[in-house]
Amino acid sequence: MPTIHPTAQVSKEAELADDVSVGPFTVIEGPVKLAAGVKIGGHAWISGRTSIGEASSVGWGAVIGADPQDLSFDPATDSGVEIGPRNTLREYVTVHRGSKPGTNTVMGEGNLLMTGVHLAHDVRLGDGNVLANSVLLAGHVHVGNKAFLGGGAGFHQFIKVGDLAMVQGLTAVSQDMPPFCTAYGINQLAGLNTVGLRRSGFSADERAAIKRAYKLVFLSGLTREAALAEAATQDWPEPAARFLAAISSPSKKGVMSP
Repeated sequence: MPTIHPTAQVSKEAELADDVSVGPFTVIEGPVKLAAGVKIGGHAWISGRTSIGEASSVGWGAVIGADPQDLSFDPATDSGVEIGPRNTLREYVTVHRGSKPGTNTVMGEGNLLMTGVHLAHDVRLGDGNVLANSVLLAGHVHVGNKAFLGGGAGFHQFIKVGDLAMVQGLTAVSQDMPPFCTAYGINQLAGLNTVGLRRSGFSADERAAIKRAYKLVFLSGLTREAALAEAATQDWPEPAARFLAAISSPSKKGVMSP
């Protein structure tokens, strides 16, 4: 049977795997689903149509599944939160549920969210990301895989952050960030995450192609449209093609520049 502290409150609708542990004064409200090996710290509140995957942990005081901070939101909306396996959500992390019927805020697997991270409604977080203390993701932000977002960085709604992005602490991001890039300040690219590319197993040829694509788009002196048109005449390995595709198909906020 699950290990539930006597001061915790667990809804009869909730489904807990046999080896789940729930800490003191935690409230699990509604049809929450906790998979095998999930550990919930004390004073947490997990509510609604929330599912948490195996071997994940939720820290002290975290709030998962709360209503969006959207003035037009109807609390009767059927929406939820989907958290995959092997995620670590530290103390006071907040994750809000989707804003429209049938929608979810979604997290992949193997992510680390440090103290005070906030995921707003309809955020999509991929796999293997690290979000340092007090990172704030507004509604509908999409983050790829293996990104590192520095402490206190803030992300405007509806933008996209690519794979292996690295963001300096306290950065303000209100435009798309292409894959494999680093950023600082206010919407400023600082170059490529070359160390991350190498550590992630990208070959020398792939890294060189990504650098060539970056220089063509951002440092050649061509307009963005002309640079992309020139890129379309060339053959690129998959990672460089993915980099170019992200710039070719941005969100309505556009793509940041050096």
